[in-house]
Amino acid sequence: MNLEFPKRLLLYTAVPLLLLSCNEQKQQDNQEEQVVENEENVKFLNKPLVSHMYTADPSAHVFDGKIYIYPSHDVQSVVEEDDSGAHFNMRDYHVFSMDDVNSEAVDHGKALDLDDIKWAKRQLWAPDAAKKGNKYYLYFPAKDHDDIFRLGVAVSDSPTGPFTPQPEPMKGSYSIDPAVFQDGNEYYIYWGGIWGGQLQKWRTGEYLSTGSSPYDDEPEDDQPAISPMVAKLSGDMLEFGEKPRKVSILDKDGSPITAGDHDRRFFEAAWVHKYNDKYYFSYSTGDTHNIAYAIGDSPYGPFTYEGVILNPVQGWTNHHSIVEVDGKWYIFYHDTELSGETYLRNIKMTEMEHKADGTIKTIDAIVK
Repeated sequence: MNLEFPKRLLLYTAVPLLLLSCNEQKQQDNQEEQVVENEENVKFLNKPLVSHMYTADPSAHVFDGKIYIYPSHDVQSVVEEDDSGAHFNMRDYHVFSMDDVNSEAVDHGKALDLDDIKWAKRQLWAPDAAKKGNKYYLYFPAKDHDDIFRLGVAVSDSPTGPFTPQPEPMKGSYSIDPAVFQDGNEYYIYWGGIWGGQLQKWRTGEYLSTGSSPYDDEPEDDQPAISPMVAKLSGDMLEFGEKPRKVSILDKDGSPITAGDHDRRFFEAAWVHKYNDKYYFSYSTGDTHNIAYAIGDSPYGPFTYEGVILNPVQGWTNHHSIVEVDGKWYIFYHDTELSGETYLRNIKMTEMEHKADGTIKTIDAIVK
């Protein structure tokens, strides 16, 4: 979830026919009545998968031959907008399933609520899920009662939940955007997001803040960019199974991508998929809105920057997942077609193509 944003998105104006409230049922009813005026007559490559509620940050997986999507749930917020993303005040998760890529997305209802998580205070942001044996694991970020982001785990016997959260966050966890990648019998968890995601505040190994702005703790432009993190998960899937390490994203000359290289540096939304024995680390560049990717020979990296998978979408944020379905690859993402508001988003999907040389064809979600 990207956090630096303009006060209003100028390209689009949303005109709701009924006022949204914080009440979930009223919100769903009102969204069905909402009309969006597109001043520039922009055409979208894909339709929203879900229209009865606002969803974002879709993590998609195939479990037992069926597609399951684990998004965050955007709600109308009374919290004032700021650079830390406080108005992204989501408080629960719904799980959606699809029988195939052409079927409707089915809402299986609320899978986890903030009130069920004893250690969490607010802001259930982008989650992910994994399956091991007959259990399903939902990984999520939330701010604890000191307003520090931690990672939590909730467990279910069903891919759709409900999920029962652990009583404490994962030991040693911090920041946002967990993503779990299975490689054979091993599971790896990636995470991190700068600015409102607080990753920059952990550069010394402890939570430190030297300024009032969420980006005051960043390195100088010519220094290596802040790295996302990775760790192998423990056998029970509930904790880090090893000491976390940094994920290096390198230029083709072997030098680290720098903090000032906003078109290519990591911002948030880590994801890993494997193709032809290579590991593809994809991520959002944040304030420049690309979904970029880098390729490596190990799930730990290092990863060499290769290019852009998805060009900027409508809206300030960009967050994705990549999954193989029936021999084809798809990228799930979000934009703001339904609302025109940066914090009220909708999830979408489109086919993604690996070219013969292993690179990925760049996608334009807005049709020129």
